[in-house]
Amino acid sequence: MKKQIPAIKGTKDILPREARIWQGVEAVVKRACELYGYREIRTPVFEATELFEKGTGETSDIVIKEMYTFKDKGGRSLTLRPEYTPSVVRAIIDHRLNLKPDPLRFYFMGPMFRYDKPQKGRYRQFHQLDVEVFAEQDPAVDAELVEMADYLLQELKVADTETLVNSVGCKKCRPSYIKELRSKAKQEKDTLCEDCKRKVLTNPLRIFDCKVETCQAIAKSFPKITDYLCPECEEHFGQFCGYLEFFGLEYRIEPRLVRGIDYYTKTTFEIVSSRLGAQDTILGGGRYDDMMKEFGGPDICGIGFAMGLERLLSVVPRAEQKEQFLYLAYLGDEAKKAGMALTQFLRREGVECLMEYREKSLKSQMSRANKLEASWVLIVGEDEVKKGKYQLKNMATGQQEERTQEEILAVIRKAS
Repeated sequence: MKKQIPAIKGTKDILPREARIWQGVEAVVKRACELYGYREIRTPVFEATELFEKGTGETSDIVIKEMYTFKDKGGRSLTLRPEYTPSVVRAIIDHRLNLKPDPLRFYFMGPMFRYDKPQKGRYRQFHQLDVEVFAEQDPAVDAELVEMADYLLQELKVADTETLVNSVGCKKCRPSYIKELRSKAKQEKDTLCEDCKRKVLTNPLRIFDCKVETCQAIAKSFPKITDYLCPECEEHFGQFCGYLEFFGLEYRIEPRLVRGIDYYTKTTFEIVSSRLGAQDTILGGGRYDDMMKEFGGPDICGIGFAMGLERLLSVVPRAEQKEQFLYLAYLGDEAKKAGMALTQFLRREGVECLMEYREKSLKSQMSRANKLEASWVLIVGEDEVKKGKYQLKNMATGQQEERTQEEILAVIRKAS
């Protein structure tokens, strides 16, 4: 017996019935993004490794522990994208999109790759929604982005959420805060986990991201970054919170919300759900005003958020969804050809049809349609072919009627 080759750990097959649920959620996501003036962008699934090292931060957990990096046949170091923002920034620079009249508002849905411990809602190949807007400095756009995320979750009927906000300052005010934070963290170094001991020297802000309970308890005693903001960052944060209130959004200031990536400045935010357990974040984002310039591009600001779709789907209520489609059952070669013509006609008119090319009795085909939960069964036999009228059965009511091709289309459209 040949050895079976299973799926790689941390990956997941999305089978057809589940894929239909994904498609429904994705349709809501796309509509919401388009309503707010965002347009879809698609970039390659792999990039030069240095793009993510530079954009995400060489001391970040993503770069140190989680990237899927390999060398191609030309000896170039490539990485499967672990996140999306660096790719969008690179695309804007490459194509000089900032010089074109279109708004720099983009969204994307697709796979990301991180070598992380697989757990509920977290995979090594996972799917993410990314929303990015550039060249809009006003804190009103920060608030609108949070409002858009809130609207999207409402459209998906996601309940029990809370919005957390903070400011992580900028290059002018953050250094003094990090100095104080590092000093305090050094005093507690012996009680921190091994990973956080390393972070004390590399980037103490990342201690706030640690999921170890003892580290979380210690971090609560650390100084708050909101006490160290410069006047510009303090004003930006105050206006951002004011605009959230203008939109009627409830929020909580969480001074230890720093996010885990180096490029953030000023605004950071998360929306969490009590239904997700310890890993409760549905989406997170913030502002990155220096990133474009540091990549060699124009000096324009940016802000965005990312949302894991697997995690989102775990909290989206799933109404019982029955697929609406017609199953065509036939007997004999002439009926087969007539059925092929009928399904071609109906599909061109937007009716989903399934016709299976198997030698089966009418009883077996009817049983098959029932198991597949078909909405309608269209029965085609020799008599039906001669008359040009076919038996259309409504599987919900059991009612069966003789109809012409055009009448079949009218009945189905009326019932839709």
